[in-house]
Amino acid sequence: MNGYLRTTATHLPGRVALADLPELAEQDERERAACQALGIERVAVAEDLTAVDLAARAGRQALAAAGLEPGQVDGVVLVESRAPEALSSSEATRLQAELGADRAWAFSVGGLGCASVVPALLTASGLLAADPHASHVLVAHGSKPVTTRRYRHPVTVNGDSGQAVLVSRDGPLRVRDLLLETNGGYWDLFRVDYRAGPQERWREECTDLPRYSFALAVESRKRVASLTRRLLERNGVDRDQVACWVGQNLSLAALRVVGESLDVKVSQVCAENLREYGHLGPNDALLNLETAMARGEVPEGGLAVVLNMSPVAAWSAMLVEHGTGGGGTLLL
Repeated sequence: MNGYLRTTATHLPGRVALADLPELAEQDERERAACQALGIERVAVAEDLTAVDLAARAGRQALAAAGLEPGQVDGVVLVESRAPEALSSSEATRLQAELGADRAWAFSVGGLGCASVVPALLTASGLLAADPHASHVLVAHGSKPVTTRRYRHPVTVNGDSGQAVLVSRDGPLRVRDLLLETNGGYWDLFRVDYRAGPQERWREECTDLPRYSFALAVESRKRVASLTRRLLERNGVDRDQVACWVGQNLSLAALRVVGESLDVKVSQVCAENLREYGHLGPNDALLNLETAMARGEVPEGGLAVVLNMSPVAAWSAMLVEHGTGGGGTLLL
């Protein structure tokens, strides 16, 4: 892999108390109990902003933090929206235009739900390796729920956010390795029948609750443990050498499962960000890493493992090393 993630910026809008979400009044007793047990107290909400708006705000923050002008960006990789604003249009080139990155090329990647940030980072790294004249690739995503209902029974509550990471050729935060696995057997476990009527009637549904709660849960435990073991073994790293473990924010139960599966303590920042913002889709894991880094949980020379998973289903494990020199960047 080739490249550094030079800056990470996450745009977080204002928050709404979970109890104030209008859909809670429509929930039956079973759904309400499951929702209240997730560990979420507030949800980030930006009703007046689209996914591209959120991605653009984060992109501007990332470029400003790196001291770059939009014209210095060689490429824009958009992690695609779960529900685009319009069919047949290009949200990737819209983001390019919003940023003013006129010299860049732009396209989108996705298909793995919450884990889609992983192929986006791999794509950016590959593009830098393929083109010696390219220096900066911006990876961005705007996370918005597919439907007007934010509660995704029985998984989580979706919040809004924008995130952008600048993949460049220098900096100290190095990703030593990255593993990704997928299983197409779960491709339609969650679905929204958007052709059934207007958006107000859309509802994301789990097509097989027992399969999600048991079969996928068991497989996820095994996959995460196997991926992490392979990741550490092939890099010659012992488990106790890892200073910080972060994952995505679905629920307190999901964070507990990850910790128990690996016999590690997941960073408290995950539970805190879950409580304050809800689930932010592909933006969760790097927000948690960014927060942990800001708190000094990954000291100079220290290692972190970043875990991600999606019910489509996909799993990833990333080994990150906090090096020396440069300015807050990530090597892929």
